[in-house]
Amino acid sequence: MVPKEDLNKLNGAVQSQRATLVTMEGNATARHDRLVEINNTSTRNILAAIEQKIEKPECPPVRTQACPSVRDLQSKGRADRLKGKLIVGELEKFYLAGPGIVYNARIDSGAETSSIDARNITKFERDSNNWVRFDVPVPGSEEYVTMEKEVSRRVRIIQSSADEADRRVVVELQFAIGDHQQVAEFTLTDRRHLSHNVLIGRNILRDMMLIDVGKEFATELPASLTQENGDDS
Repeated sequence: MVPKEDLNKLNGAVQSQRATLVTMEGNATARHDRLVEINNTSTRNILAAIEQKIEKPECPPVRTQACPSVRDLQSKGRADRLKGKLIVGELEKFYLAGPGIVYNARIDSGAETSSIDARNITKFERDSNNWVRFDVPVPGSEEYVTMEKEVSRRVRIIQSSADEADRRVVVELQFAIGDHQQVAEFTLTDRRHLSHNVLIGRNILRDMMLIDVGKEFATELPASLTQENGDDS
């Protein structure tokens, strides 16, 4: 049994604590409402300031794009394609990057590796690697341009007119045919006795080009390349 006076004290303490909790809850609610109001007021002030300083965007006038001229189209080069493959004829304009020379290249699916006319071929070593120095002729003149390339490999070429196999140096050259640019392997050999300085073989044709045997010069190099070479044809 709890004495009556102790029970009264306990009830009084509970009532006092309840009143304190109610007061604290009311104060917390008031503080929360005050903070929300302050934040809302601050946000409205910021939005009002932004609206005053920022002007409404104006749409730019619509510009009409003129159709490209024939000269512009030619400056980008031309090359027809079939199922993603470049269509070439038996002869094509060939741009050799580096010296910037344009040759007439013969397209030959019977040759495995492409070939380019090279004179004064000299092998040397650079940074423990095999390199080669050679001269390529400038069409229509007696001039030559010297190039230096790292040797990719060597190949044995067997010709019907020779009894022994000819070992040739292979280098990688960057070139363009029409609007197509590529880096591929070329053997270096003296082609002065042949009709064309460059021969395009299967290593380039494979998966990249289709030959239309009834055509010649089916592609056109960009005008900037032919003008650089002085070739207006």
